[in-house]
Amino acid sequence: MSRQRSILLAVAGLFAVGLVVVGVFLAVRTGPGSGDAGGPAAAAQEMEHIHGIGVDPGDGTVYAGTHYGLFRIADGAATRVSEVQDYMGFTVAGPGHFLASGHPGEGQDGPSSVGLIESTDGGETWETLSLSGEADFHALEFRHDRVYGLNSMTGQLLTSSDKQSWEELSQAEVADFAVSPEGPDELVATTEQGLTRSADGGATFEIVESAPVMVFVSWADDGALAGVTPDGVVYTALEPDGEWTEGASLGGQPEALTIASGTQIYAAANGAVLASGDGGATFSPLLGQ
Repeated sequence: MSRQRSILLAVAGLFAVGLVVVGVFLAVRTGPGSGDAGGPAAAAQEMEHIHGIGVDPGDGTVYAGTHYGLFRIADGAATRVSEVQDYMGFTVAGPGHFLASGHPGEGQDGPSSVGLIESTDGGETWETLSLSGEADFHALEFRHDRVYGLNSMTGQLLTSSDKQSWEELSQAEVADFAVSPEGPDELVATTEQGLTRSADGGATFEIVESAPVMVFVSWADDGALAGVTPDGVVYTALEPDGEWTEGASLGGQPEALTIASGTQIYAAANGAVLASGDGGATFSPLLGQ
């Protein structure tokens, strides 16, 4: 079997399971003020199923949205800052300001999907904003004072300027997407066929011939792009339809990816949270594993 066909089959498999990554276990340390409202405090816990990584622009702290809560990663350890619930989508909207989606934790009231939720205190407390019971966003972006979300329940790519009322952009079959820092109408999205690009706000997409088949894609404020293939190889570019440069392998199936700048990239794969300070050429574990 050719490598290209293997990649296509891997992407198809990820679509079939709704991009829910399973089997990722990371040992982490819990400290005081961990926000462990969903269960008793413990000396050690598990951060399982990483669905999103974000960087707080206020202090550069890295956060990971997981199956069992939101974790702050610092000083070689991870601390849960939220109550225990499933963060399927997670993005940073500003200093201490986060948006997320997913499912309530065990014993919590409400619908099986939380819709769009918001925290303005670094993830410790959350407020439901809209689409409770109607949306489970597996990918979220906040840019140009707008929220963009991929609703796994309906397949819709949606956007909102007030976090309350939503407009459908398209129902294109995408796995992940990113919004250009230059304007709200330019997006890129990963699909089974390859990376696609939209110039009309996500209404239509065209294949980017120069890019490899990727699962996750991210677009930094400085214009740099990063993507990762189903087998964990990171690629970077300065333009969506420009040259994509092959970087390091993450060493396993990727779970999440975000690019903070042309030099700083964060990823999760194969049971490790990784960071690159050289634009994806090399990655090192962010946690003391």
